[in-house]
Amino acid sequence: MSADFDPLNSQLLFKLPRCLHKKSGWTGHTPFAMFLVELLRPRVLVELGTQRGVSYLAFCHAVEELKLETRCSAVDTWKGDAHAGNYDESIYRELAGRHHRYESFSSLLRMTFDEALPKVADASVDLLHIDGLHFYEAVKKDFDTWRPKLSDRGVVLFHDTVELARDFGVHQLWRELSPNFPSFNFEHGHGLGVLAVGPRPPAALLEFLAAANARPQEMRSLFSTLGRRVLLEAEQEWFSRQTPLVRALKGIKFKPL
Repeated sequence: MSADFDPLNSQLLFKLPRCLHKKSGWTGHTPFAMFLVELLRPRVLVELGTQRGVSYLAFCHAVEELKLETRCSAVDTWKGDAHAGNYDESIYRELAGRHHRYESFSSLLRMTFDEALPKVADASVDLLHIDGLHFYEAVKKDFDTWRPKLSDRGVVLFHDTVELARDFGVHQLWRELSPNFPSFNFEHGHGLGVLAVGPRPPAALLEFLAAANARPQEMRSLFSTLGRRVLLEAEQEWFSRQTPLVRALKGIKFKPL
């Protein structure tokens, strides 16, 4: 990698997130989510598009572990959209239950992204995660309308940067933006792009980006391997919940028709 970047110095890189979900496209990126919070130590963190909260709860977990003074906000209607499908109320209720432990520094803003704009101060957001509707026009609008909210240290995460199906357009916007800023793109888990938009990104982030771009395959391999570990843990957790049910069903004797 780089003499300036040593993943073994991280407090969080090898720590499992509390929220595991085997069906989420974000599960494989949770090690990087927690690691990025450690690098940035953001004062304000905003997520646009949260659904089950796999990414957002990983951010919150990192904030809690590091005892940071970060203010976090997740913005979503929790009704769904053309790409995520329609949500039933159980999605929000489950997330709210998991989120309860973070309420001292975090808020779930149940509204549209535009409605949330007045609630966030201009030039205040150090980490913005954009994961809403994935049509090109939609994600570009999210970036353009929220860019004034970014601080001089502001970093933007884009999920689904390598996803080409269902008219996803994040890959197109990523190709337009990434040459203009310090950046790196992970290719596992549908892709995750890291864009240092602010003019004064933290030195630790710049060291990471320099190492990643110097040896991209090794960096992608590191984080995809860490992501697979979390996915396996999520599968194991799911299976352990099913086992008592399977045993119970095996014990039921059905009368022949």
